[in-house]
Amino acid sequence: MASNIVVVTGTDTEIGKTMVTAGMACALRERGVDVVAIKPVESGTEVEPSAGEDGVTLAEAAGQAEPTQALVRLREPLAPPVAADIDSVELDMNAWCEEIREHARSAELVLVEGAGGLLSPLTWTETARDLARELEASVLVVASDKLGTLNHTMLVLEALEAAELPVCGVVFSAPASADSSTGRNAQTLRDFLDYDRVAELPRVADWREAAEHLRAPSEWLFPAV
Repeated sequence: MASNIVVVTGTDTEIGKTMVTAGMACALRERGVDVVAIKPVESGTEVEPSAGEDGVTLAEAAGQAEPTQALVRLREPLAPPVAADIDSVELDMNAWCEEIREHARSAELVLVEGAGGLLSPLTWTETARDLARELEASVLVVASDKLGTLNHTMLVLEALEAAELPVCGVVFSAPASADSSTGRNAQTLRDFLDYDRVAELPRVADWREAAEHLRAPSEWLFPAV
């Protein structure tokens, strides 16, 4: 597996993948790591790139020159292949992978944020799991820190194990509305699976604040850099 490419995926959509990816990128950059953060495809964008877009946020957090936005931007807030059909845009995972590999040849670490969950379609035939397999990447799993997440998280971990893809770890991201399980799920997963590569991100205002919480985890989640 390529040691310097990590695909960031999750248990669902809107669970904090971008906040975790951007926070990690910033934390790594502050440690002196040459990191690039890439969003291959993003739906629900405006005509012109804006500060609120995931791809733009990742580029700003990593402090990179290129890319400055998602590799493919789609207008409708739908699954990428559906949004691409509406926009008459062709989705080419091979092209994404080639650009990602090009950055990996010069950067110490490349973080690649998928769209939706692990098995959400990125094209009509491929998912984030396929993307990780094609890139020979490790995978970082982001999960929402709320009731029900343990089942979702373990299903994702099982799917990655079945694909023989290495997992860097799991980050539980606090939801907008906490419940009685918030703040307990990480330790429950550690105890149930006897697995200690689990981090937590509380609710934060932006990726700069996220970086403060992820600085220590960035050292043991990515020990090779």
